[in-house]
Amino acid sequence: MEKTRLPLVIGLVALAMLGRLIPHPENFTPVLAVALFGGAMLPLRLALGIPLAALIASDLLLGQTFDAMSLVVYGCFLAAVGIGQWLGKRRTWTKTGLAALGGSLLFFLVTNFAVWLGGDLYPMTGEGLAECYVMALPFFRNALAGDLFWSALLFLVYDFSRSYAIS
Repeated sequence: MEKTRLPLVIGLVALAMLGRLIPHPENFTPVLAVALFGGAMLPLRLALGIPLAALIASDLLLGQTFDAMSLVVYGCFLAAVGIGQWLGKRRTWTKTGLAALGGSLLFFLVTNFAVWLGGDLYPMTGEGLAECYVMALPFFRNALAGDLFWSALLFLVYDFSRSYAIS
C-alpha cells in the first residue's frame, strides 16, 4: 500500500468503527458511505478491506456474534464498494446521491429478505415478506438519512480538500 493512502484507509476504518461504537440514532452510521467512498476513490482490494475491517473490529467490540446474518450484512457492504467502483472518478453529485440511495435500498431489500427467509418472525408467505419490509421501514428511514448524510459529508470534504489543494 502506498504510504499516501495509509492515512485515508486508517481514517475510513476509524470513522466507520466509531460511527457504530459511539451513541447514534438507530442505523444512522457512516459504514455504507465509507464503503461507497472507498470504492470510488481507492483500488478495489483496499476498498473491500475497509468495511470488512471496520465491521469485524466493531462487531467484536460490541460483542456481536458472527452468524449467517453477518455474512448477509457484510456482503451488502461489499456490494456498496462495488457501487462505489461504478461511481468512480467521473462522479457527479447526482450519481453520488443515486449511489447512496441504491446502496441503502440494496441493504434494506437484501437484509430484510434474509430476516424473513431465515427467521421465524414472519410467516413464509407473501404477506409475511410484505410485513417484514413494512416493519423495517422505520429503520430504513434512519439508514437512508445516515447514508445520504455521511456520503455527502465524505465526498464534500474530499471535493473541498481537492479544490483547496489545487488553488
